[in-house]
Amino acid sequence: MRVPRPSQIALAALMSGALALGAPGAARAAAVPDIAPPLPADAAPAVSPPAASGDPLSAAVPDYKPPSAPAETPAPAPVVAAPVAPSEPLPAAVFARLADTAPLLTRLPAKEREAIRAVYEARGYRPVWLANGAWTEAARSVSTRLGAAAEDGLDARAYPVPTLPAGADDKAAADADLRLSAAALLYARDARGGRVNLAAISRLITPTLDLPAADAVLGKLAEAGAGAGDALQAYNPGTAGYRALKARLAALRGPVPGATKPLRLPPGPALKTGMRDPRVPLLRAHFGLEARAPGTLDRGPGEPDEYDATVAAAVAKFQRERGLPGNGTLNVQTVLALADAGRPRGTTGNEAELIVNMERWRWLPGDLGPDYVLVNVPEFRLRVFRGGAPRDEARVIVGKTESPTPIFSGMMEYAVVNPSWYVPPSILKTMAPRLAGYGGKTWGGYEVVRRGGHVSLRQPPGERNALGFIKFMFPNQHAVYLHDTPNRSLFSAGTRAFSHGCVRVDDPFRFADAVLPNWTEERLKKLIGKGERTIRLPEKLPVHIAYFTAYVDDGGALRTAPDLYGYDAPIRAALGLPGGGGPAIARLPKEPPRRVAGTGPTGPEAARPHRAAREVRRERPVTQRESAVQREATAPRPLRRAARVEAAPAEFGEPGLWTPAPAPVSRSYW
Repeated sequence: MRVPRPSQIALAALMSGALALGAPGAARAAAVPDIAPPLPADAAPAVSPPAASGDPLSAAVPDYKPPSAPAETPAPAPVVAAPVAPSEPLPAAVFARLADTAPLLTRLPAKEREAIRAVYEARGYRPVWLANGAWTEAARSVSTRLGAAAEDGLDARAYPVPTLPAGADDKAAADADLRLSAAALLYARDARGGRVNLAAISRLITPTLDLPAADAVLGKLAEAGAGAGDALQAYNPGTAGYRALKARLAALRGPVPGATKPLRLPPGPALKTGMRDPRVPLLRAHFGLEARAPGTLDRGPGEPDEYDATVAAAVAKFQRERGLPGNGTLNVQTVLALADAGRPRGTTGNEAELIVNMERWRWLPGDLGPDYVLVNVPEFRLRVFRGGAPRDEARVIVGKTESPTPIFSGMMEYAVVNPSWYVPPSILKTMAPRLAGYGGKTWGGYEVVRRGGHVSLRQPPGERNALGFIKFMFPNQHAVYLHDTPNRSLFSAGTRAFSHGCVRVDDPFRFADAVLPNWTEERLKKLIGKGERTIRLPEKLPVHIAYFTAYVDDGGALRTAPDLYGYDAPIRAALGLPGGGGPAIARLPKEPPRRVAGTGPTGPEAARPHRAAREVRRERPVTQRESAVQREATAPRPLRRAARVEAAPAEFGEPGLWTPAPAPVSRSYW
């Protein structure tokens, strides 16, 4: 029996491996012919055995080829099967509509359209909202919520509810089902902050938006049944601050008029009482009136096309609801209003102010957590929440208009007591030429650090340190944080926009007592002057730096704050609200006098009001020319005497950028 040649080769290779573990060399070569099956006499070797190869298999098996490394061949590209149209009529119509390039909604991004396609593909292209040719209970509930989008400061026109005429064919039904899915998804994403391009407002507005995915939204709503509308509305913020603004918006708008469906009338003359017109039956059906006026003792029933007093009264009521003169005459303005009856009335400036700040609540996480820190930049105030309730609050200093404080959320991880401060490159590069030739170890109270040919400045811990006695760190892309400051008199100012982005905290040890478990004010103060100490939080604490120019305080009163950085106007423009042409500046409520820890009305601060006033004036923003003159006057030079070199340079008042010279500082902790 002849053994196939591939089997010969495999068997020979197997035996070669076995013999390699036993007798080497000639013994292995002699053993191979004993096990190899005989070849026919007329079989010519495919490859001549090399004379000096020394490979016994080459001599034993004529057509054996020594193994070689396999040639690298490119991996075949994955074959993606083209989607196949379903055989059932309605799923096939859904498949065809998804293949059409016509948009489902104008504002729906292409990425979200593809996400909707994936949802329907997973369902075998079966409709989400239709059953037996009619809307499901979930679809009707979602449609109602979309129509009431204005309650949450959204624009109902952005989420049009598709109509499904009786007896609609599969093509119309598929289009209606997909459009409702698109409207529900867009509403959910807008409710979570997706309708404003924040990067176009400012590169310093960088919240992490929690935008829901298409499969999560559509799956959740389709399974909710009659509660689908409530489930959709729940994508709006549930925080107390948002709900308070929403209630204010509802009170400002007053009672909502009865909903009226659009009615498109054919052209015709203006109608007054007593006239007859073929459009009158359409008006009767639209307002739910009888087909004709009923008869009386002295008059028979009216005609269906007669524009009588009943029809005129219904038209007058509609006119008043739409802000038109309620004279009951069917004029051009009324016809246009009937055709656009689903559109809400115009938004006033006060309403726009509330809507803008409701939008800002969407930038925050849906769940703030039981414990967190909230900084409201325009209010110059910080609040600490524990267990969902306010624990404490403090005044803060925020960034100037030319160096705004970023708007974002982070996680506080640790605090540093007695921190050092290294002068950032943005400042150091302007001083490098003079520092390169300076041979001293200190420069204006800063330590000159040389490493590998690079020079840096380090400000050691102390009460004159730009960071004060303590800083609170929550790593972020902006490199900003909460910290103390030696210039504490600035907290007495009403408008406290003096920093270069970081947030300076008044009464920092009291704040530390609220955010650092097991570290009281007294315990922390004992660490002052004992070297740098890092204190890690047992659990990370959320820090939300927000920007609310309108908010409701704890007493239920609506408060406004100045639009420090001019963000209101572009947000109004992005939302299509009035007042988008310029910033709307408001006023902060008058604050009570600042309580300084360790002092009272008769304490040292109260005895020196003139000093605080001088310090505030000294810390005014300095022009570019003044700063250049001051830098030239105070910049140290290598040939200056040591006493003059030790004078504090004005450039290094705070991390980040140039700040005016620090004011005289009290020797106490406060």
